[in-house]
Amino acid sequence: MSPAAAGPADPAELDLFWLAPQLDALRAARRQGRLPHALLIQDAPGAGGAQLALLAAQTALCSETDAPCGQCRECRRVAARAHPDLWLVGPEEDAIQIKVEQVRALTEALALTGHASAASAAIIEPADMLNASAANALLKTLEEPRAGVLIVLVAQAGARLPATVLSRCQRLPVRAPARGACLAWLRERRGAGDWEAVLEVLGNAPLRALAVDPGQLRSLRDETEAQLAGALSGSLDIAPAAERWAQKDAFELRLLCAENWVTRRIAAEAAGARSLTELHTGAHLQAVNSSMNIRGLIRLMDALYELRRLATTTINKSLAVEQLLWQLRAARKS
Repeated sequence: MSPAAAGPADPAELDLFWLAPQLDALRAARRQGRLPHALLIQDAPGAGGAQLALLAAQTALCSETDAPCGQCRECRRVAARAHPDLWLVGPEEDAIQIKVEQVRALTEALALTGHASAASAAIIEPADMLNASAANALLKTLEEPRAGVLIVLVAQAGARLPATVLSRCQRLPVRAPARGACLAWLRERRGAGDWEAVLEVLGNAPLRALAVDPGQLRSLRDETEAQLAGALSGSLDIAPAAERWAQKDAFELRLLCAENWVTRRIAAEAAGARSLTELHTGAHLQAVNSSMNIRGLIRLMDALYELRRLATTTINKSLAVEQLLWQLRAARKS
């Protein structure tokens, strides 16, 4: 539990225009003396929840009246994750949960008066990785915080948090901008590129898109889709392909590419059905060139969702991908 050596970029440098309503709400709360002691930022992938958490911490710790100013010493220290009264809590290296010991250390630190002022801020991210004991350990501080303490929880799956934690937090949802605005923002920040293909894979996730190379992602997508087609036709050597998928740096991206491939296939083949009645009652899709039944496609999508859910665990990724590709081959229409 400490300021991280690396983290999300300074939100002021990124010009995250879609966070303006949330920032305005934080500013108004600070001016009116109504800044809550606990915030739950309901994040969307790549939408800037971590950056909004930093803005909230700046709001609490800024030395200026119109906080956050982004320019004072306190705001700059928060942006650099080097403020003595800012605490960052996340999973320790290779851990799949935030542990109770981390939360206990945090609550002990927050009980003390701040170094630079009476205010202190803590960011827990991703908060949906708090284990049950850690969430319970956080409750007392949420119920009876020291004056001037702000605890910010950032979660994409807030429903995983206990109801007792949720009820003590003021919620602040984050939504990514629309596709056209995402594209314009990416082109302004990074220049020309096949950003349409990037967002097709990642969804409207501008900050995730900002971190990838469009050409490399397009190549990864094309290779992944070729392997899926090969598994479906029976021509793919599955074991070596599964080993490539399991490589840590591209595993999640390949799963996203696979989800898009299945989604497009469902949409295209369902559009060829002669009627919704036939689609619901028929054993197979109605398109002439269909090679999979609807049940197989849906099961495959369920398997992809489950594999993404388990991606942060100690699951044997190579074996799991092998099973997925064999499932795809078995789903062919006989």
